[in-house]
Amino acid sequence: MTDIRKIITLRESIFSELGRQGARPIVRAIGIGVIRNPFAGRWVEDLRPLFEAGAALGERLMPELVRLLDGPAVSYGKGALVGLAGEMEHGGACVHPMLGRPMRAAIGGGQAVIGSNVKVAAPGTAIDIPLGHKDDPWSFEHFDTVTVYVADAPLPDEIVVIMAIADGGRLANRCGTAPIR
Repeated sequence: MTDIRKIITLRESIFSELGRQGARPIVRAIGIGVIRNPFAGRWVEDLRPLFEAGAALGERLMPELVRLLDGPAVSYGKGALVGLAGEMEHGGACVHPMLGRPMRAAIGGGQAVIGSNVKVAAPGTAIDIPLGHKDDPWSFEHFDTVTVYVADAPLPDEIVVIMAIADGGRLANRCGTAPIR
């Protein structure tokens, strides 16, 4: 496993939108791992160590995220911020090839693609993590976003790896549940 500088877990409970109470709060849980990028500043063909780092972070963080929810996870998303001495592909290596498996294992499955976002950034840069229903890629209610940033990361030789899950969709969904044809 790549060196971990810090782990952050967040729990967000949404009770109302524009003063209108939801039937129940929607809870989102976000796990963030700030790791050293072993490939910062140099081109490397084989990024497998980052595939494995993403999977290891998922195995470590996802069980705790599931415990933070009030109900079962129904939506998920992931992403990465790569420090300025790295490249976008380093973040992609952390989130794409192997992170999905521990995410799905922790929430009890998931048929839909896990939406993601990756970018190269300076410390404190915000990133929007897309959320989507774990089984129904057309569930409009679950099209959502969590904005995340870490004030002191990523440093130039770091990668911030983010996982997010939620126990419901948008609180005040009025867009329907399936595409209008």
